[in-house]
Amino acid sequence: MGGDGRGATAQDATDPEGTSRIALTAAATELLRLLHGQHGPLMFHQSGGCCDGSAPMCYPAGEFRTGSSDVLLARLAVEGVPEPVGFWMSADQFARWRHTHLTVDVVPGRGSGFSLEAPEGVRFLIRSRLFTDEERARLGD
Repeated sequence: MGGDGRGATAQDATDPEGTSRIALTAAATELLRLLHGQHGPLMFHQSGGCCDGSAPMCYPAGEFRTGSSDVLLARLAVEGVPEPVGFWMSADQFARWRHTHLTVDVVPGRGSGFSLEAPEGVRFLIRSRLFTDEERARLGD
């Protein structure tokens, strides 16, 4: 798996002119459809810790408890998945990455966390780029 095409849009994280904070590659979209079929509604959380703690972790929706120290970055509309996939990030991590567009991708290999994709022999990872001045202005950053 792997890829660089977009596979989903961010509903809540997109401004009226189409600037989003997060996207999914086609490979990530395909994997999310598979995981949804196995586990039902899904969510992501990115803690900002070291090593695999900085990778996005995928859980059944609601299994990972979020709180006031977390930010809902997006509700991703994934083709073939009936409900949005929430993408949460620790507030500390968001403070550091708020000027960055994130793309969730998939690469071969196993992470060491409890993320649902581990048994598939792949892991989610984040690819990033800085927002342009125009994108930052549209997002109000």
